[in-house]
Amino acid sequence: MKSIVALQSIVTPWPDGLEPSDAELKAIEVELPLILAEVDLLDALIAQLDRPASEFDARRIRRARNRILAARRCLANRAADTAMPGDAA
Repeated sequence: MKSIVALQSIVTPWPDGLEPSDAELKAIEVELPLILAEVDLLDALIAQLDRPASEFDARRIRRARNRILAARRCLANRAADTAMPGDAA
């Protein structure tokens, strides 16, 4: 029996450029609050799947949606601020 470790470079080649660039990492860092808010919403929705909905679940989902909206608003404002050069705001 052959070990797959010996064939790893054949099975899963590791091409150059697979790592994210600095610009991509910066974009992820900027969007991280939105990503975390979306994860919170998914957690709340998944938790509700296996039990009857309660007022607590509804509140948790509503708060998660509000966090998503707030994060989207911040991203949109940041994009608008960078689009307007100088004190045009």
